[in-house]
Amino acid sequence: MKIENLKVDGNYLKFTLKEASYPKANALRRALMSEVPIMAIDEVDFFENTSNLFDEFIAHRLGLIPLVTPKTATSKSKATFHLEAKGPTVVYSKDLKTKSNVKPVYDNIPIIKLGEEQNLRLEATAIMGTGKQHAKFQPCIASYNVHKTNENNFDFEIESFGNLEPKELLKKAVEILKEKAEELEKQL
Repeated sequence: MKIENLKVDGNYLKFTLKEASYPKANALRRALMSEVPIMAIDEVDFFENTSNLFDEFIAHRLGLIPLVTPKTATSKSKATFHLEAKGPTVVYSKDLKTKSNVKPVYDNIPIIKLGEEQNLRLEATAIMGTGKQHAKFQPCIASYNVHKTNENNFDFEIESFGNLEPKELLKKAVEILKEKAEELEKQL
């Protein structure tokens, strides 16, 4: 197998996987979406919530905000965020304050609109996880088509959510597949 025609455009990556089989192409696609670990908000402690939304609904929205995942992050990495807002205002992802290098990928994601005399005060903790555990840990969308001229070639497209660069996602997915193959070989 080899990769050709690699093109990166921001969070998009396109390439052709040559001399591969359907199972190998699908294994790569699945590893990209469900096995590359990234950071996401997992726990939220509410100290005050006088908004119209339940705590669980706000916690769910926070979990789906893509976070920059440092290359040095490990399975034990954590990041703590603080949020304090008073209405009337719209609370955005940029309002999540942290001292860590884990931060929202985009500053303009709306979390909640607070009305007059509504307050929100919380602390959130982000951890590492994979798409197998929950969709909030899915780092990208990956798809492929069979190449027009050769059924052993696959044209891949990857769209990163910004947690990791698309090339980094591809490298990590390949490393994961390699580790799995080596572990399987040890069992023989």
